[in-house]
Amino acid sequence: MLRRPTGSSVRANRVAVLSRPVKRPPRLAAGRARALGLTTRGTTHPNRLRRVDRWLAGTQSARLRDAVDPLVVDLGFGASPVTTVELADRLRDVRRDVRVLGLEIDPDRVAAARRYADPPRLDFGRGGFELAGRRPVLVRALNVLRQYDEAAAAEAWRVMRGQLAPGGLLVEGTCDELGRRACWVALDVTGPLTLTLSARVGSIERPSDLAERLPKALIHRNVPDEPVHALLTAFDRAWAASATHSAFGPRQRWAAAVERLADSGWPVVGGRSRWRLGEMTVRWSAVDRRG
Repeated sequence: MLRRPTGSSVRANRVAVLSRPVKRPPRLAAGRARALGLTTRGTTHPNRLRRVDRWLAGTQSARLRDAVDPLVVDLGFGASPVTTVELADRLRDVRRDVRVLGLEIDPDRVAAARRYADPPRLDFGRGGFELAGRRPVLVRALNVLRQYDEAAAAEAWRVMRGQLAPGGLLVEGTCDELGRRACWVALDVTGPLTLTLSARVGSIERPSDLAERLPKALIHRNVPDEPVHALLTAFDRAWAASATHSAFGPRQRWAAAVERLADSGWPVVGGRSRWRLGEMTVRWSAVDRRG
């Protein structure tokens, strides 16, 4: 026989319902000065980010030259500012008055880095995904989102994109410890534009070896029936079909494989001059599962 709930049981049920966790949008951790993000491991090495720097200087030079304010932000430079110093030196060849600002959540890292500062050309400060309120034309954010889940990483993208100067670009991705394998996404205020895979080609057996360096938005989607998995599978096939080019060196084989990939219908961006550097860039639509 069913019993009618007593007043105490009704109150207990209400308390239980109110105490249930409520799903909320992902939040980014903030410090006392509202610097959004979490402290990274901080590991880095000289020349670790040379591949993405070369891509920035080579493919985004017009964006930097045309900027009203040539401010570039390097987010999450780590325990050593060496890669930020290298970025400033490399971009100075593109525009002499470029200003590079390295940002870190950890105030101790900022304090240690400031002895390398050379204002206004190169400076360091505390900041996170909010970019310390600055409006840069270029943002390099490498190896900063690996520790976040996919939803939080997407929120970080949104926050950083909102801080870009008109015509600005965000580059976010990951690389290995020595910078021989790297993947990054280029985004503007509208969203992701391209995905780039870059490698020291002689150090890989096949292009899909780069899968472990896919950015957070893609790394968990490298499974059958997902576009990024189809891309890597097609690239491996093009690589195998280009084996005869190995006689001319691994970079020539890579370039031949990228050309074969483009000929098969994948929206590859750029030409052989980039491919011979061990790069392959496709439009984001190629890996966007919504497309």
